[in-house]
Amino acid sequence: MKKPVILTVDDEPEVLNSIERDLRQHYSGNYRIMKASSGEQALDTVHQLKQRGAAMALFVVDERMPGMTGTQFLMEALEIYPEARRVLLTAYADTDAAITSINRIGLDYYLLKPWEPPSERLYPILDDLLSDWFARARPEYGGIRVAGTGLSPQGYAVRDFLAANQVPYQWIDVDSDKATRELATKVSGGALRLPVVFLPDGSAIIQPDFRELATRIGMQTRAQSPFYDLVIVGGGPAGLAGAVYAASEGLRTVLVERNAPGGQAGRSSRIENYLGFPSGISGGDLARRATVQARRFGAEILAAQEVVGISRSDPYRTVRLDDGSEISCYAVLYTAGMEVRHLDAPGVSQFVGTGIYYGAALTEAASYRGRDVCIVGGANSAGQGAMFFSRYARKVTMLVRGSALNAMSQYLVDRIKETPNIEVLTGTVVAGVGGGDRLESVTLADATSGMTSEVPADAVFIFIGTTPRTKLIADLVACDPGGFILTGIDLMADGKRPKNWTADRDPFPYETSVPGIFAAGDVRHGSGKRVAAAVGEGSATVGIVHRYLKTV
Repeated sequence: MKKPVILTVDDEPEVLNSIERDLRQHYSGNYRIMKASSGEQALDTVHQLKQRGAAMALFVVDERMPGMTGTQFLMEALEIYPEARRVLLTAYADTDAAITSINRIGLDYYLLKPWEPPSERLYPILDDLLSDWFARARPEYGGIRVAGTGLSPQGYAVRDFLAANQVPYQWIDVDSDKATRELATKVSGGALRLPVVFLPDGSAIIQPDFRELATRIGMQTRAQSPFYDLVIVGGGPAGLAGAVYAASEGLRTVLVERNAPGGQAGRSSRIENYLGFPSGISGGDLARRATVQARRFGAEILAAQEVVGISRSDPYRTVRLDDGSEISCYAVLYTAGMEVRHLDAPGVSQFVGTGIYYGAALTEAASYRGRDVCIVGGANSAGQGAMFFSRYARKVTMLVRGSALNAMSQYLVDRIKETPNIEVLTGTVVAGVGGGDRLESVTLADATSGMTSEVPADAVFIFIGTTPRTKLIADLVACDPGGFILTGIDLMADGKRPKNWTADRDPFPYETSVPGIFAAGDVRHGSGKRVAAAVGEGSATVGIVHRYLKTV
């Protein structure tokens, strides 16, 4: 595999040579370091690299250059290498230009000159960005290939699972690739059964379920021990934070996730108000970093496993998985989060996975380049989805039941208003969808008058809210009327402890009506319903678990 390129651009020879020297010292083993003394020269280099099939990992570009500024260069270069990471070199007085670049081109970082010492002010930043790029980069060598058709919900599910778990793969549509179609037919036993997943070792999996697929590609699906100090149910921000803090503090910890780490937040195209990321971070990148961090401290993370039951046999708690296995522990942290509400309108179920998608479905963005898509919903997740798809689609139409975007953060409202290919229709609901082999139109209804109209649409992405995922635990712990789990002081009625409470003390914060079972994140009554709040709750609960373990 050819080395990916890091290209640095600066019109000042002394600065250019300095940044090139520092980059070579640290990255020349894995990357090809190139330089250019102007934006125009750099663009010529970018075009030549593209023609040669080279991979571009990172641009490090000075902002103040005659003829073409750094931001102007990046706007053109990212048309050629849209996945490359981008860093702007600025003077202190140029921070306004950097902020403009964040909003215009999704700048990943801006570095103030000088960056001495590079070991503290340059390499840690670029290491993070290059790690992010490599996690998304498509390898040139043979890796996992998924063969299917664009009209297959099963094919979409496999692609979505791999993407959510940050597993690189190549998608091959057998309708346009005769050779792959013949190969898929052959490995299917003569009758084409899709999707087919071809693995690097030459084997193939026909119509795999998630656990089989996870096992075959090397993901952990079974616990290494029969007993743990803490079992975490759910791999959203609260669960991942709990795993990081628990494992780092010496607790034997295993996290069970039925799909992919990150939960609903992991599907967000960009989180722009999370502390410490001024240019925003995708939910997938945040989840990947947290997963690596938890594993580094020794936490086990089980993929493609669903918890189907939790029971108590004091002082132990037992978690039962859907493959029939069980894990025993002293304490359980329940962070299963939320599940999406389904849109109840004629035709919707027919096109799920082939034009109708719940959530951002980032893997499908390229499929709808230059086409018309609808976003259903008016909260932050819908706004982030609209902004993401506006980069690909010809037109994005937001369908909002309310009279305004009142449930959305103001920064997102402002961004949407400034984006020319986004149209917001308030007071509007989906009355139905239609099409033949694929989705073609959406029938809209005025929320007040009921009058209907039809608009063309190639895809609909639905963000209409969520409900707590508490069905499996609702008979064990106390919940409020909305299904959210009651914890801590909320369990105390008129100063009395909850019914059937067995401990000789009041419930700890984040503790449910069953001692030793805790809840954090969106599934908990009174939670903040924000990523940062979930991370805080998951982290804080670990300290309470330590207090509980002293009582066991």
